[in-house]
Amino acid sequence: MSSALNVADGLPLSADLEPLVQRVLDAARSSGATQAEAGLSHSRGFTVSVRKGEVESLEFQRDRDLSLTVYFGRRKGSASTGDLSDAGIRQAVEAACAIAQVTEEDPCSGLADPARLATVFPDLQLDHPWDIRPEQAVELARACEAAAMAVDARITQSEGASLSTQRGVSLYANSHGFIGRRSGTQHSLSCAVIASDANGNMQRDYWYDGGRDALAMTTPEAIGRRAGERTVARLGARRLSTRTAPVLYVPQMARSLFGHFIGAISGGSLYRRASFLLDHLDQPVFAPQITLEQKPFLLRASSSAAFDQEGVATSERTIVEQGVLRGWLLGSYSARKLGLESTGNAGGVFNLLVSHGAHDYEQLIREMGTGLIVTELMGQGANGVTGDYSRGAAGFWVENGEIAYPVENATIAGNLLDMYGRIREIGCDVDTRSNIRCGSVLIDGMTIAGD
Repeated sequence: MSSALNVADGLPLSADLEPLVQRVLDAARSSGATQAEAGLSHSRGFTVSVRKGEVESLEFQRDRDLSLTVYFGRRKGSASTGDLSDAGIRQAVEAACAIAQVTEEDPCSGLADPARLATVFPDLQLDHPWDIRPEQAVELARACEAAAMAVDARITQSEGASLSTQRGVSLYANSHGFIGRRSGTQHSLSCAVIASDANGNMQRDYWYDGGRDALAMTTPEAIGRRAGERTVARLGARRLSTRTAPVLYVPQMARSLFGHFIGAISGGSLYRRASFLLDHLDQPVFAPQITLEQKPFLLRASSSAAFDQEGVATSERTIVEQGVLRGWLLGSYSARKLGLESTGNAGGVFNLLVSHGAHDYEQLIREMGTGLIVTELMGQGANGVTGDYSRGAAGFWVENGEIAYPVENATIAGNLLDMYGRIREIGCDVDTRSNIRCGSVLIDGMTIAGD
C-alpha cells in the first residue's frame, strides 16, 4: 500500500482555483450569457474496510468537478465536467449555453441578489488533515473490530470495521464578482458485528464516530466496545402487541424527526404546496418548550459555512421560538416563487440546534416509566404533504422506569405535527456529529403496532 495515499497532501489551494473559475465565467460572458455562476471542487481521500482482521477493501478517491450555470435573461442552462483542460471547459460552456437557448423563460431564475452575498468569511476551523497512511488505518480498523468481538462470546460474526478520511477544497464564483472559498475534512470510523443466542437467533448492531478533526474522535477500542455492547443487548428481542405508549427516540434516531421538519419548511416544498406546514408561519408547531436555532458559525461543526450554495451570507436565526414557527428555509429561486427574500439557505440548514432540558438519557427512561425506546428505524414512512408518519422500529421496552427487554419488528405511527406537539422533553445527551444537534426525544401517546 503506497504512502502516496496520505490525504494530508495533494490538493490545490483555493487561490490556485480562482484563475480557472474566472476563465469559465469569462467564457460564458463571451458566449452571450447575461449572468453566470461556477463551482469548482477537488477532493481526495481513502476508505479502508477490514473484516475478521483481514483487509476487505481499500478504496482511494480523488475527484474534481466543475459545475456551471448560465443565464440568458431568464433562461437557464447548466453543465458539469471533470475535464478541466481548456477544451473541457469550452465544451462545458458551450453545452450550458446551448441548453439555455432552448429552455423556457422562468421569471424566478437568476443569480442571488448581489446585496445579499457574503462579505465576511471567518475561519471556522473546518480543515484538519489527518496524517495517516493506509497501513495505519488498517491497524486502527483491526483494533476497533477486535474490541467489538471481545465483548462477548456470543458475538460470532463481523460485518467489519471501516475507516474513512476525506479532504476537499472548493470555490464558488459568479458574475456579480463574488468569490467564496471553502476547505474542509471529514473522518470517520465505524464497526458492525453480529451476535447469536443459544437458539441461533441473531442480532446486529453498530457504532461509529466521526468529525472534522480525527484527534477529537473516540478511540477505536471504545467504538468497537460500544458496537459489541449494543449488539449483545439486542439478543432475546421480542415483538410487541399493538398499543399506545410513550416513545423515546435516542439522539441518532431523533434527528430524523427534525429532518422531516426541515424538509417541510424548505422552499421547494412550500412553493409546490407539498408541505404539511403550509400556512403555519407564526403558529405553534412544536411543544412550547422547544426552540430551534440555526448556528452556521460553530467551529469545526459538520455544516458550518459563511455562505450558502449561491453565495448568500448565512446567519444565526431562531427558526422555532418556544414552539412557534418563525421562518422558512429559502434560496433565491424558491424565495422569488413565494414573493419573499432568500434566507441564505440554498442547500439546506447550517447546524440546527435543538433546545433541551436538564435530564440525561437514563433520567428520561425513568421519567417515561413505561414505553418504547427507539434505537433503530426502518423505511421512509413520512409523508411530507400530510405529515402522516409510520416507520419500522427496533429498540427496548421499558417498565417501571427500567429497560425490561429488547424489541424488534415494531411499527410506530402518528402525524408529525401532532408528534411535535406531544414532545414531553428533550434530553441533554446531545449528539454533535450531525448538522442536526439534538438529544433524546420523549414523545407521549404514539401508536405502536405489533402482533
